[in-house]
Amino acid sequence: MTPVRDLLRILGLWRQGGGWLAFGALVAAASALAGLALMALAGQGVAQGLATGTLAGAASLILLRPLIILRPLLRWGERMATHEATFRALADTRTWFFRRLSERLSAGPGLTRSGDLLGRLVTDVEALDGFYLRALVPMTAAASVVLAVSVILGALSPGLATLVVLPLALALFLPVIVAPFAARAAARAADATGALRAEAVEPLIAMEDILAANAEPRAVARVEEAAWRMDRERRRLTRAGSLGAASGTVLTQAALLGALAWGIAGGTAEAGAVVVALFLVLAAMDALGALPRAGAALALAAAGARRLLEAADQPIPVPDPPASAVPAGHALSMRGIRFAWNEERGPVFEDLSLDLPEGARIALLGPSGIGKSTLAALLLKLAAPQEGRITLGGADYATLSADAVRARVACLTQDATLFDDSIAANLRIAAPEAPEAALWEALERARIADLIRALPDGLETRCGEAGARFSGGQARRIALARALLSPASIIILDEPTAGLDAATERAFLETLDTALGGRSAVLITHRLIGVERPTRILRLAGGRALPAMS
Repeated sequence: MTPVRDLLRILGLWRQGGGWLAFGALVAAASALAGLALMALAGQGVAQGLATGTLAGAASLILLRPLIILRPLLRWGERMATHEATFRALADTRTWFFRRLSERLSAGPGLTRSGDLLGRLVTDVEALDGFYLRALVPMTAAASVVLAVSVILGALSPGLATLVVLPLALALFLPVIVAPFAARAAARAADATGALRAEAVEPLIAMEDILAANAEPRAVARVEEAAWRMDRERRRLTRAGSLGAASGTVLTQAALLGALAWGIAGGTAEAGAVVVALFLVLAAMDALGALPRAGAALALAAAGARRLLEAADQPIPVPDPPASAVPAGHALSMRGIRFAWNEERGPVFEDLSLDLPEGARIALLGPSGIGKSTLAALLLKLAAPQEGRITLGGADYATLSADAVRARVACLTQDATLFDDSIAANLRIAAPEAPEAALWEALERARIADLIRALPDGLETRCGEAGARFSGGQARRIALARALLSPASIIILDEPTAGLDAATERAFLETLDTALGGRSAVLITHRLIGVERPTRILRLAGGRALPAMS
């Protein structure tokens, strides 16, 4: 995908805010033209003064007064309109990007390191503000100024207009000339920035392990090396912009020299037109001065757009069908399932079959790495089998949308996350419209309600990052309450007691039978401790689900 196509696609994402974008560009053009008019009238007044020997009678100077007031107002309006347009456009881009990622990365980031993915969501989206603020808007303003200069000078002296406007018109092309030279440096700078984020974020996430292994100096060295690479690429990008700036200065100086040369050749007959031309070129220099930076901004925006679209265009692991069926019930069946995350690593399941009747409780046992969590991913439609058939209420999974499946099937994962928000907000992830009474009911069933009531802020208590406000067992019970709050008829419990001590594990599992009520459940665990009371026990082995030996 070419940079131009990438940027056009980004513009397509901004259609909803197109009115603001157009309005901001128009105000910027009006502001630049007001500045040009100010200088044109000043030049005409000076020319009249030179012709009459006094400036007092220069009628054009009277018109300067409203323009002196209007110009700053337009500049203020330009800043307000263009920044409002940019904020709206970037907000739309982030929302679109997050939705695309949620469809494609349902089983985890996968395609890239988490720090780099964060960089794409933050830094690369922010680079797009340069596409509008530092490229499209200045180019629009500069083009309107050059057009106005050509009209004004064309009316005064066509020959003078040619000498002045030609170099100014060439300056309009500087962004598209500079951008290809800066593109490679911009792409490398964007990649280097992403690498720096990854090198900085990953050690922070695993700081305990880093410190325990005395690996802090090595982590710091990697961050320093990544920062040096980023700075090197940004210096290269700056050099490309500096070359464009120098070219812009040469072209505007050529316009000034052209006006002076015409005045020398034309003598006093052309003096008035030349004075006006000099004033116009000085005004145009303000608008044209931003164009070389516009080239670098285009290159950076194109690099950011490439990285965004690269992540957003990953294939959807399990596409939804064109039309979704409606399951008649919630009996679950798997027949002849073959699945491999990667064919080179071999299949996780070979001819896997199992049934979960309505209201049944299956305990699925097996050691780590045998495929227990993979089974949960298949049942949640985060992945699809290469062979075999899964049905829910008699309807084939292939005919069901992901939303339809997850409305019937919920999961309590082994690393269920509590977000740094209130308990109520964490619970309502499963049911956004749930009233407070439903939250308390779910907490009661998970046997954590008394603890929450004793907290000063109750349901508004913040959980802290990753649930740091609570112990492991307490956090797991809040996560269970969230799963129970879901209207799903089937609950998957994927290693729900992982990381808990024996007493907390036993207390948690004793809760489950009462908490689940009449729902179907799949308990995925590496062992049973005797309090779970499943209706059937299966063991994963050799890619199949086999009856467990009693």
